[in-house]
Order: sequence, then structure tokens, then C-alpha cells
Amino acid sequence: MTPSFPPPALFPVQDLERVLQQQGYAVLGASAVAQLAAVALSDLLAWNPLWNALPPDNYLRDGGRYRRRRHSCFVWNAGCVEQVVHRPHWQPLEYNALHGGLERHFEPMDAAMVAQPAWSQLLAWLGAVCSGLKGEQPWYVEAHQFRIDTTDGIGRPTPEGAHRDGVDMVAVFMVERSGIKGGETRVFEADGPKGQRFTLREPWSLLLLDDGLVIHESTPIQPLAQGGYRDTLVLTLRAGGFQAQGQ
Repeated sequence: MTPSFPPPALFPVQDLERVLQQQGYAVLGASAVAQLAAVALSDLLAWNPLWNALPPDNYLRDGGRYRRRRHSCFVWNAGCVEQVVHRPHWQPLEYNALHGGLERHFEPMDAAMVAQPAWSQLLAWLGAVCSGLKGEQPWYVEAHQFRIDTTDGIGRPTPEGAHRDGVDMVAVFMVERSGIKGGETRVFEADGPKGQRFTLREPWSLLLLDDGLVIHESTPIQPLAQGGYRDTLVLTLRAGGFQAQGQ
């Protein structure tokens, strides 16, 4: 029997900063995300069909075909959000033992999506949260649209295993789950024994992580129906610049 994990504990919106400081992560429901980011939930949900047009990730070193993605980069500065010239995604081996050290070129996000006011408001809010925790400064934001599917019978949201991303804050939005089991989220103290395991299910609910305090992973997914998938939007915020070779 597949184990069933309870939904994550949700916190009142006014407690977000305190919870992040105390335990290194927090989970918000979709209505709280919309409230804090000052966007309509309907605007977020309207983006969901864009995940149907993600191109394949051709860099999977485990030989899988289960991941599709797009990637774009932005800078948050004093509450303003600006998209930067399209650039490859790069991580050091220290943070990604499977795909680190590899310059990966992905197609950019849909231009119409990132031009919408709701997109800038979402990033502006996350930049403000990060500044509240770490001090106000420019934040270098990488945005990743992911679809993990069950083409091969199993899909791996985090093929690199439990990890940190080498950034300051990570935001994982659950966009949609369809026809799958698994895909549970695990969050552990980076320097301690405590951990939690839960399943994000609500569209546009959010897991926020202080990347210096916790490590995280998501377990593999398996199909309950033909064409099962798990869609997420992952945003990372980093001080000092984007991760790049030669740093």
C-alpha cells in the first residue's frame, strides 16, 4: 500500500516571516498567496494551460524523458522587477551532484505570461519577503516551469536527490497534479535531525524555503491514469548575482 502523507500545516499570512525564521520553511494556501502577492487567484490559474507547451529537458543525465521545462531570469531591485537577457542555467557540483557544472540552455518562458502585471506582482512580493529576511538588496531571480510526467512509468521531480540550490530563498508553487501518486515533499534541517514530509496538492499553493537552513526533495511520481503529470513553478532568489561558471 502506498503511504498517505497528511497535507502540510498552513500558517496565517501574518506569521509568514516568523515561521520562516524559526523553521526555515513555510507553506501557504493558494488564497494566502493571492492575498499577499495582491493578485487574483484566477490570474494565476489562467496560466496553467501554458504548462502543456513546455519543451523537453534534454539534459537529464539519468537517461529519462520525464521532464519538460522553460527557464527565464529576472532582477528584483527596490520593488521593481526587470527581465534580463536570456541566459543558461548553471549550478555548481556542490549543490547539484547530477547536473552541476553543466551549462544548460532552456527555452524562455512565454512572453505574454511574464508581461502580465500578475507576474511582476508575484516576483515583487517574493523579493520583499526575501528582503525582510535577509536585508533589502537586489535579488537575482531564476524562474523554472517544470512538468514531470510518467512517460517512462516513473517521473523524478528531483533526480539529484535531497539538496540545497545555492541561493537565498526557493519558492515552489504547486501548479497542478493529474493522474499520479507520489510526489511528496520532504524538508529537513540542513544541520539537524528534524524533518517533515507532506504532499502539496492545491493548485497555486506554495512552499517557501530558506535555502541556507533546510534541504529539500520531492519523491518520484507514478501513474494512476494514462498521461499523469505534476506541474510546478520554481523561483529561486539569490543575492550578489546569478550562479555562473568561474564564480
